[in-house]
Amino acid sequence: MSNPIFRLSAGAAALAACAHVFAQNTPSAPPVLESAPQGPSSQMSTIVVTPARTAEPLSETLGDNSVISRETLDTLPNGTLGDVLERQHAISSINYGGPQTVNTINIRGTNSNQSLVLIDGIRVNNGTTGLPSLSAIALNSIERVEIVRGASSSLYGADAIGGVVNIITRGEQDRPFSAYVNAGVGTYATTQYDAGFSGASNGWVYSLYGGYGQSSGFNTTTPSNYYFTPGNDSYYRSNAGGTLGYTWKEGQTLTFQTFQSRVNGGYDIGLPTFSDRSIQTLSTNILTSRNVINEMWTSTLSAGLTSDNYRTYGAASDSSAWDPSQYFKTNQGQYTWQNDLKFSSTQQFSLAFERLDQNVDGKLSDGSYPTPNIVNYQQTSRYTNSVMGVYRGSWGDQSVQASVRDDNNSQYGNFVTGSLAYGLALDKEWKATVGANTGFRAPNFNELYWPVTPYYMGNAQLQPETSRNIEAGLKYATEQSQFGLTAYRNEITNLIISQPVSPYDPFSVYAPYNIGKAVIQGVTLTGSQRFGKNTTVRGSVDFMDPRNADTGKLLPQRAQQVLKMAVDQSIGQFRVTGEWLLTSYRMDSMTGQTLGGYGLLNLYGSYPITSSAEIQVRWNNVLGKTYTLVEGYNTPGSNVFVNVAWRM
Repeated sequence: MSNPIFRLSAGAAALAACAHVFAQNTPSAPPVLESAPQGPSSQMSTIVVTPARTAEPLSETLGDNSVISRETLDTLPNGTLGDVLERQHAISSINYGGPQTVNTINIRGTNSNQSLVLIDGIRVNNGTTGLPSLSAIALNSIERVEIVRGASSSLYGADAIGGVVNIITRGEQDRPFSAYVNAGVGTYATTQYDAGFSGASNGWVYSLYGGYGQSSGFNTTTPSNYYFTPGNDSYYRSNAGGTLGYTWKEGQTLTFQTFQSRVNGGYDIGLPTFSDRSIQTLSTNILTSRNVINEMWTSTLSAGLTSDNYRTYGAASDSSAWDPSQYFKTNQGQYTWQNDLKFSSTQQFSLAFERLDQNVDGKLSDGSYPTPNIVNYQQTSRYTNSVMGVYRGSWGDQSVQASVRDDNNSQYGNFVTGSLAYGLALDKEWKATVGANTGFRAPNFNELYWPVTPYYMGNAQLQPETSRNIEAGLKYATEQSQFGLTAYRNEITNLIISQPVSPYDPFSVYAPYNIGKAVIQGVTLTGSQRFGKNTTVRGSVDFMDPRNADTGKLLPQRAQQVLKMAVDQSIGQFRVTGEWLLTSYRMDSMTGQTLGGYGLLNLYGSYPITSSAEIQVRWNNVLGKTYTLVEGYNTPGSNVFVNVAWRM
């Protein structure tokens, strides 16, 4: 794309023009469009738990936090969690060839394994790669997504250097019976069906949901990829889950939540042409007891079990031939006892104790040919005991949040992290915040114990990465206008980088080392403006400088400028949304080559066909733009999905 910086500047000017309208009087408007950012009243009614581990209005949180509502998720029929997060400011999503393949996210320029992903408060970053299985988390299972940007290890422990994404599944809401059904078809012979119901009655809260989809897909790789194989790579994905809760006495509730998902996808592992498959299964089961002890003290005890299993299958079945079949499995048990002490309506303290058990297993090849030797990790388990405290208080226009956490890990000992944030309401519409926090990332089992192969080996001497983050923010909000400005700087030390064991040997095996330091600093501008009753313009601009401080080079897979804009328009009962994503160039992590900037235009429209049903049409990459996220891997061309949605 020619001169993306100029176009980004033009987009920033458009946002500034929206901000200029803030000072003008605008007519009264109906409730905010579902896909638009939230104004003050809706923010007050939007309750979040992730920023401080306790329920509070979104408008009262300190820092750059946001919520993706169920209404917004509904505008992405057949979408993925990566698609949803990509539309949020300061977050980029990278896909390796299709919705069935590896999908990673970068929050504020940090690595994909430096951000923590939770399902209902339970971590799902696996122990082998440190990555969450985003492709296995179906949108129909989600009630909302809560996002905390900035280091959050003092709240959630290891891996929260860039931020936290907490996926709240459907079902804990205390509301009358409701149900939904979706059925859709689209490009690449894609079909998707899902349905569910939820409700509450006589102390019971319940939900049940499920979905199934399949597609012939497109080729995950390009001819430049060493493993390129001609032909499309299909996928099949299914999920099911639900919630059952009972309040057996006022203030005494016991809840069970379950989430199960499976993705069977094609991938390329080279010639001869055959059907190589990867199967990803993700499971979480959580039992929670919430007990109001008295007016001041609420105790919450939870036990969560997570299983993440990634298995590949190659066509070679003859024992004398190379068999690429392997698997990586992580089982995690997370046990938490949190005590919330409310001294007054404006003063609250939370004390929590947590235990995390991680066990991994795998069928690993040492790379020998034609028959590989199967080896395992040197160590297959570790545990972490943690204690943490969070204080939230406010005095008139001023508010403070402070937290500290100690994580004692069986592999690397103690790590103490902390956070302090201050907020000042300048007047009814303006609020300023400033904060500082620290974080760390624990080395995963692959980095520590991967067996020696011709290409890679683990390093059991690795130490955790650590970070120091400072940020300042300014927010403005009325019913018609919202504006946000955030500046941040994150220094990451003990950065883990893979380098050759023998630097002067061109055939040397690679291993991870603690040798680097990264500095990521940036500014994010967000805005939304409603014009009259039917039009809303919203968007964000991110300016970021992510560098390896030792070499001065840009960190790979990060764009320095990203513009995201959208227009929501209602025309009678018809609603249409236009989205524009524009990004500058990036450096490829594998080849070091420059990946050009690109722009994407997406359209969404919906129209009610009855009082309880509507037809939805989503057209992604309208202009059929060819672009590259990772060298050697394809991205989807222009594609359309049509969905019929029924709600009651």
